[in-house]
Amino acid sequence: MPDLSALQYFHFLRPEWALLIIPWLAMVLIQNRQRTDRDMFGGIIAPHLLQHLRLQRFDKRWFNPRNFSIVFMLLALLILMGPTWRQQPSPLSQDEAALVILLDASNSMQQTDVQPSRLQRAKQKISDLLALRPDKQAALVAYSGTAHTVLSLTADQEILNQYLAAITPATMPRSGKFPEYALPLLDEILRETLAPATVVMFADGLGANSAQAFEDYFATHPHQLIIEGVGTESDAAGVAPLEQAALETLASAVNGNYVSLTVDDADVRQINRRVDSHYVVVEDSALPWLDSGYPLVFPAMILFLMWFRKGWTLTWASVLLPIVLSTAPLPAIAQEEPAERSAAASLGSWFADLWLTGDQQGRLLMQMGHYNGAAARFTDPMWKGMAYYYDEEFMLAAEYFSRSDSDDALFNEANARAQARDYVRAVNRYDRLLARQPDYPGAAANRALVQDIIDEINRLSESQQQEGNAGSQDNELSSDDAVPAQGADETVWQEAEITQLSAEDILQDPATSEMWLRGVQQDPSNFLAIKFAMQLQNREAEAQPLPQSAQ
Repeated sequence: MPDLSALQYFHFLRPEWALLIIPWLAMVLIQNRQRTDRDMFGGIIAPHLLQHLRLQRFDKRWFNPRNFSIVFMLLALLILMGPTWRQQPSPLSQDEAALVILLDASNSMQQTDVQPSRLQRAKQKISDLLALRPDKQAALVAYSGTAHTVLSLTADQEILNQYLAAITPATMPRSGKFPEYALPLLDEILRETLAPATVVMFADGLGANSAQAFEDYFATHPHQLIIEGVGTESDAAGVAPLEQAALETLASAVNGNYVSLTVDDADVRQINRRVDSHYVVVEDSALPWLDSGYPLVFPAMILFLMWFRKGWTLTWASVLLPIVLSTAPLPAIAQEEPAERSAAASLGSWFADLWLTGDQQGRLLMQMGHYNGAAARFTDPMWKGMAYYYDEEFMLAAEYFSRSDSDDALFNEANARAQARDYVRAVNRYDRLLARQPDYPGAAANRALVQDIIDEINRLSESQQQEGNAGSQDNELSSDDAVPAQGADETVWQEAEITQLSAEDILQDPATSEMWLRGVQQDPSNFLAIKFAMQLQNREAEAQPLPQSAQ
């Protein structure tokens, strides 16, 4: 008997082509209705006589164009869907599928369009995913304006969940949204693994150069990327919507998968299945699945030749155009209520998508003064920030400016925060910009103006004897800035001989770091903040050129 065990891996490489069966069935129904309604002599000749005068059409027999078209369409669909169940054998194997989780810890993840917040929901989903994979190794990386390895590959889910819960935007030394900064960390985490791994990213958007960086990385690495979008595409004021289209495009560009957020655990179960299936591919084959639909081309071609017979004509084109027009996407140009949006405007928006990119449409909408609509159409974070700035949504503008790591973006973010009366963070951004580019036009003057406002507020606070409230306000405003590496010396353990290790020794030695992690308090937020800040300082020090005397 033939071995049928391989059929358990039967699937379609391109299952989305199965949607073609919907317009095909619609065309069949419309054609049947037209044939039934079309009766030239029904009102002239009596029915009992008409049935004897009609000719017996050949479609009453099985050998007719209708039956052949059904078989032909089924074969064509199977070919397009790409049935497969076989792979080339591969020597690659691994005991466990390596999993690396990237968590977006930027400020936009604190939004509450999904309860309790985007970041908390992402943490819950990560915990659910880890629970589905007991005793399997996973690593955790957090990123915002910088990226840091929270924990390398470990099977200890208790410590993973403990440090996962401690991650907040306040623990990150810099604000922003740069997931591409996590890519070099993947090589460090996976340096001891031989087989490709799975990278799962929980995020609500991307930075200006994230997509290109991910495409370049995954083009040269065999890892699998899965993205879960966290948030909603809400148009509510003051809320940065989920960039689902950008995340889906990125997942498709690297041959990965995008998973939508669900209220139950269906999303994490889907992710877990994809991780396991990727492990099966690694274990069983290093080559793609073999498309087994090509042999079906030959019987489909034989059936197609039958359409050269006299009288074998099917009028599909008469109903194809209405179906295409009725199912054409009609997105809105501007943010208007559906009841107020005319059919002509919707048709114009669909037509515009055929000829103009989202950024080009956004530029036109900005020139017309539709700033909120322009922000919805732009895909570039800098242009999104400009649109929100002109729409006086200054905090949203600052959020999108922070997703570009350039001097212009930093200057624009500082201006937006100043307009939003976020003065302390605005001064921080001006200082960062002046440290990079001391002669940047307007930066020093703007910083002086904002600093004068802060000083005036402090003087008013002192006169009203509310120094305590003012101090707490300052602390809150600077919560996303760098945390100084306090407590450089930590006591790791105490026995007969007390060993003092510096924070640098703890953070750079994996064995010592893991041992120290088990001895810290239940809330490791301060440790993570100090660790990330020191890592950032070390990277900046390594990036600076040596003095001339030392070269």
